[in-house]
Amino acid sequence: MSLPARILATPAAEEWIERLRAIHGPLMFHQSGGCCDGSAPMCFTEGEFRVGAQDVLLGSLIGNTRVWIGAAQFEYWRHTQVTIDVVPGRGSGMSLEAPEGVRFIVRSRIFSDEENAALEAAGDPLRGDAVNALGDGSGSA
Repeated sequence: MSLPARILATPAAEEWIERLRAIHGPLMFHQSGGCCDGSAPMCFTEGEFRVGAQDVLLGSLIGNTRVWIGAAQFEYWRHTQVTIDVVPGRGSGMSLEAPEGVRFIVRSRIFSDEENAALEAAGDPLRGDAVNALGDGSGSA
């Protein structure tokens, strides 16, 4: 069995990611699990948000847009496939889409037992400290 993606985006979200990339350049997302809009995926210009050593890289979306999640939030969501979607309305955070009258949200599904087994066998995803050590221009220090 191939590994299931930990992160996906709906076609509508991909369209908005492309629109925002055309305006702002390379992007990144961070899901912190905080209260209010902190629990929504926040979209930033790549490197604008400093990725912490324990943040977990869920994967990349269209245009190599990396999606990070806080370590505590990852432990809660590790058995879940996360899909970024977009809906009308404004969030109250600093996310790049807010002035456009839309907001990113997450939808999710629980991985099957087989998918969970494959992911567990593959080991944990990279964390910020490992990506930072690669020095790959991710914008984190």
